[in-house]
Amino acid sequence: MKPMFNPSLMCMDFLDMRNQAAILNTRCDMYHADVMDGHYVKNITLSPDFIRAFHSVAEKPIDCHLMVTNPDDFLEPLAEAGAEVLCVQAETINRDAFRILNRIESLGCKTGLVLNPATPLDFARHYLDRIDILTIMTVDPGFAGQPFIPEMLEKIREAREFREKHGCKYKIEVDGSCNERTFKALYEAGAEIFIVGTSGLFSKDRDLARAWEKMLADYTRATGEPV
Repeated sequence: MKPMFNPSLMCMDFLDMRNQAAILNTRCDMYHADVMDGHYVKNITLSPDFIRAFHSVAEKPIDCHLMVTNPDDFLEPLAEAGAEVLCVQAETINRDAFRILNRIESLGCKTGLVLNPATPLDFARHYLDRIDILTIMTVDPGFAGQPFIPEMLEKIREAREFREKHGCKYKIEVDGSCNERTFKALYEAGAEIFIVGTSGLFSKDRDLARAWEKMLADYTRATGEPV
């Protein structure tokens, strides 16, 4: 399967986002938008209003990661703003997971589930067959630029094995420190979608087109797989 690369909007240059979007529209597979409420995590980042504005220039789907205490409050505003994938934290929905997933589907969005590093796969085993994208956090949530947690490689392998055993449809996405130092291990563990931020993409070159080419070269050099 060809790897997918999703740039993190949180790591883009907010003063140059229209130009950066023009470059990424011809290269990326999706856009990754971190929505934080300052409560579930201490940071506050992208909002439905931001998603609406960016959607006007985006030519690829927007994948929203809801790092919020009450995801149900954000589902409809984000869907109306243009989000096509809504990824909710397993830790915030287990009280009413099936209702939340039904709500996401009723809004016409794909379902995404995110597992924090300390949350085992088994925590969500009863509804993994409902998920389009399973995101494994390889850093603790809330801030960019954190160090990679190598113990998550085993969880990625476990997610791949669970999918094969139970016939689930989800793609395995990785969020946190995806770069030339981790591409090989992530690829071998079973990662299919890579969220690229500061270390993986935006710090590679001031010219974002060149930065993208360097990122792809890093992936090929690390994994031996062409992209």
